[in-house]
Amino acid sequence: MESTQRLIILTGGPGSGKSTLAAALAGRGFATMPEAGRAIIKAQRATGGDGLPWANSAKFAEFMLDWDMRRYRDAAALEGPVVFDRGIPDSIGYLELCGLPVPAHFEAAARAHRYRDEVFIGPPWPEIFENDAERLQSLEGAEATFRAMVAVYTRLGYRLTELPKVSAEERADFLTGRIGEG
Repeated sequence: MESTQRLIILTGGPGSGKSTLAAALAGRGFATMPEAGRAIIKAQRATGGDGLPWANSAKFAEFMLDWDMRRYRDAAALEGPVVFDRGIPDSIGYLELCGLPVPAHFEAAARAHRYRDEVFIGPPWPEIFENDAERLQSLEGAEATFRAMVAVYTRLGYRLTELPKVSAEERADFLTGRIGEG
C-alpha cells in the first residue's frame, strides 16, 4: 500500500459518529489519530486561552492546522493503516464555514500532505447527535459542517465515501472492508 494510501481520514459534521468509529477501529488494533478540535478546546479552557471557535475562530483554525500537521508526521513513523479523526483539509473547511479567508499556507499544507484518495465522511445523523462540553454546535451547524467538508475534500481531489448509518461495529466492519481494497 503506497504510504499516503494508508492514511485514512474520517470527516463530516460533529455528532455523526466519527470519534466512536475511530475508537472501535482502535479496539481492533488500528492506529488512530484523535480529533484536534476537542483537545484544543480543552487546552484553551484550561489555560484561559482565546483560541476557541466561539472566541477567535482564526486562531482556533491555526491551532487545528498545527495539530493536524503534527499528527501527520507522527503517522509517518507508524506501520500499516492509520485512521485520522479529521485531517488537514478540515481546517480549510472550518475557515470557509466561518466565512473567513483561507491563508495560502493552509492550502499549501493540504496539497503537500495527502491522505488516502478515498475519504470516509459521516453524514448528518440526527438520531445520535448530541451536544457536550466541547460540542456546542446545533444540528443545523453540524449539517453545514458536513457540506463544507464535502466541498473542500472534493475540491482537493479526494473521493468521498459516505459512512452508513449503522452501529459503530458495523461501520468498523464496513471501513475495514474498504481499507482492505487498497
